[in-house]
Amino acid sequence: MHVVPLPALADNYIWLLHDDSRQAIVVDPGEAAPVEAALQSRGLTLRAVLLTHHHADHIGGAGRLRDTYDVPVYAPNDARIDVATHRVADGEILRLQYPSAHFEIIAVPGHTLTHIVYAGEGVLLCGDTLFSLGCGRLFEGTPTQMLSSLQRLASLPGDTLVCCGHEYTAANGRFAQTIEPENAALKQRLDEVARLRADHRPSLPATLSSELACNPFLRVDSANVIEWCRQHGAANDSVARFAALRSAKDVFRA
Repeated sequence: MHVVPLPALADNYIWLLHDDSRQAIVVDPGEAAPVEAALQSRGLTLRAVLLTHHHADHIGGAGRLRDTYDVPVYAPNDARIDVATHRVADGEILRLQYPSAHFEIIAVPGHTLTHIVYAGEGVLLCGDTLFSLGCGRLFEGTPTQMLSSLQRLASLPGDTLVCCGHEYTAANGRFAQTIEPENAALKQRLDEVARLRADHRPSLPATLSSELACNPFLRVDSANVIEWCRQHGAANDSVARFAALRSAKDVFRA
């Protein structure tokens, strides 16, 4: 499966996946035009649209793609996603015939209460739950919910490609460095990101193993993160540490 990030809107990525027979799916199309252009330039046939959550920058182009290409739109059970043709839920396996692909549906409340991700074919299509070197804001869920969601994703194979919804990696990395300034893996990742962005290339996808080594929101039980949280009065348990990290990130400017 070929995995292509399509830049959209201000800093979104729409994920385009296609096989060698040029059968394609798209994930979280915040607008239709980048998808239409990619399909035409690559000679691809769109077969399905997958949505992770209801925010407009992730579903804004889904209706037009559904109607233009007569394809199904898979989404969580949320009335705010009125473009959906099929609803999917936690624990289900989405089996697509064209392209031939299987994705496990994982419920990840936190950013929104009905957020889901699609995991399979070596990729994690994670919307706004997990970012490279960060995680989504808690617009609807609680720290307990979001940490549990992230821990579920952290249990996936380390070579899984993390396909996030936004190009936030450099900014997230600046925050991560304030938590673990001596983290060598983090420094290496940020050097890589700087080179990629200087060449106007996406910093994504990243491997899950890299995120486990660098992303403070996946490292709430690591010694360095515990020490940072202790200094900020929140070392008692993993949820308190996660909440302290998320609160600090919400107001971080650098």
